[in-house]
Amino acid sequence: MKKALIAAGLALLLPHAVLAAELDGRQLAPAWGLPFAGILLSIALAPLLAPSFWHHHYGKVAAAWALAFLLPFAAMFGPGAAGSAFVHALVGEYVPFVILLTALYTVAGGIYIRGNLHGSPKLNTAVLAIGAVLASFMGTTGASMLLVRPLIRANDNRRHKAHVFVFFIFIVSNAGGSLTPLGDPPLFLGFLQGVDFFWTVFHIFPETLFLVGCLLAAFFVLDSWYYHRREEIQRFDPTPDTPAIGFAGARNFWLLAAVIVLVLLSGFWKSAAGFDVAGVRVGLPGLVRDLGLIAVTIVSLRITPAAVHESNQFSWGPMQEVAKLFAGIFLTIIPVIAMLKAGTEGPFGPIVRAVTRPDGSPDPAMYFWASGLLSSFLDNAPTYLVFFNTAGGDAQTLMNALAPTLAAISAGSVFMGANSYIGNAPNLMVKAIAEERGVKMPGFFGYMAWSIAFLIPLFAVMTFLWFR
Repeated sequence: MKKALIAAGLALLLPHAVLAAELDGRQLAPAWGLPFAGILLSIALAPLLAPSFWHHHYGKVAAAWALAFLLPFAAMFGPGAAGSAFVHALVGEYVPFVILLTALYTVAGGIYIRGNLHGSPKLNTAVLAIGAVLASFMGTTGASMLLVRPLIRANDNRRHKAHVFVFFIFIVSNAGGSLTPLGDPPLFLGFLQGVDFFWTVFHIFPETLFLVGCLLAAFFVLDSWYYHRREEIQRFDPTPDTPAIGFAGARNFWLLAAVIVLVLLSGFWKSAAGFDVAGVRVGLPGLVRDLGLIAVTIVSLRITPAAVHESNQFSWGPMQEVAKLFAGIFLTIIPVIAMLKAGTEGPFGPIVRAVTRPDGSPDPAMYFWASGLLSSFLDNAPTYLVFFNTAGGDAQTLMNALAPTLAAISAGSVFMGANSYIGNAPNLMVKAIAEERGVKMPGFFGYMAWSIAFLIPLFAVMTFLWFR
C-alpha cells in the first residue's frame, strides 16, 4: 500500500505542463468506471457483511479503490495525466467541498438547543418543516447538523424512530435546499456559472412545495401510526421533557452568518487574480472563501464552551467518515464524469442522446430523470454541471428560452440526491450521527427501499405536472 501511495504521489512531482493535460472521456472504456462501482458496492454491502471490518478500515477501502483507478490510469496514460486528474479533483473540487462541510459541521455542532420536547408526530413534523425552510438559507448540511441532535433527543424514548431520520434526510438534507444557491452545491455551481441568485425560487418553488408538502403529510401519517402503537413508548426516557427551549453557544449563529457571507462573496466577487497549482487555477475569491471558512472553523472551536460540545456529544467521527469516503468517491468518479462530458461521442453517448428530442430540442422530463438518477449515485454537483453544459452551458439562454430544462436539471440534481445515502454529503453525516446515538438506521439498500417507496412515485407525478 505504501509503495502504491508513493507511486501515485510521484505524479504530482512532474512538470507543470505535463500535469495540465485534459482528460478526454472519448478515449476511455466503460471499464474505467469499475473502481467507482466498487466503492459504491463497498459502502452498500460492507457494513452489512463485515460491519466490524468496515468500521475500522473504511478509509483504507476507499483508498484502495482510488488507487485501483489511479495506478492503472497512470500506467496506460502516463503519470502526468494521472497527476493532473488527481490534483484537479483534490484542489479544484474535494478540498473546497470538505472545507465548507467542516465549517458548517463545526458551527452547527457548537450550537446546543437546550431543553427537550416530546417526539410526538406533531413535533417531529414541525421540526422537519422548519428544517426544510432553513436548508435553503443555511445549507442542507448546516440545517441537518443543527436539528438532527435535538430531534434524536426528542425521540430517544421511542422504539421505532429510524423512519424519522429517513424522512429527515429526504426533507432537510435534500429537498429543502432547492430554493437558493446556498442550499445545495449544484445550485451554487449554477450560481457561479451565471444563474441568478433567486432564479430557482421563482422557477421550482411549486415543485419544492409539492414535494416537501407530500413528504410531510406522508411522514405525519406514518409517524402517527408508529406513535399510537401500545409498545411504542419506553417507560424510561433518557432525556426527560422540559418546557423551556433555548440556545447555548449562540455566538455560533454569527459564525454561521459569516459562512453564508463568504459563500455569497465568492460568487458575486469577480477577479482575475489567482495562481496555478499544478495546472489547476485557484482564483482569489475562492481562496478568500476557503481561508475564511477555515478561520470560522477555528474560531468556532475556540469560542464554543466545552460543555456545549459535551451536551451535543460532538465528535469528529461523522465528519471523518464523510471526508474519507468522499475522497475515494471524488477520485474514482473522475473517469465517469469525463465519459459523461464526452457527450454523444463518449461511452455514455446513449445517456446524452436520451435527453434530446428528435427535433434536437432538450427534453425536460429526460433531463430531470437523467440528472436525478445520476445524482443519486454520483456527486450531484459535477452531475449538475455535466447536464448544464449538455443543454448548452449558456446561463442566459437556459434561464430564459430553456427555462424548463434548467428547472428540470436543478430539481433533479437536488431532489434525487435523497435517493441513496451517497447522493448528498449530509445524508451520510445524518446516518453516522444517528447511529452514533444508537438509532438503528437502515442499510444502503434498506434506505433505498424507503426512497423507492416514497420518493419515486412523487417524482413521477412531478414529471407529469411540470416537466413534460
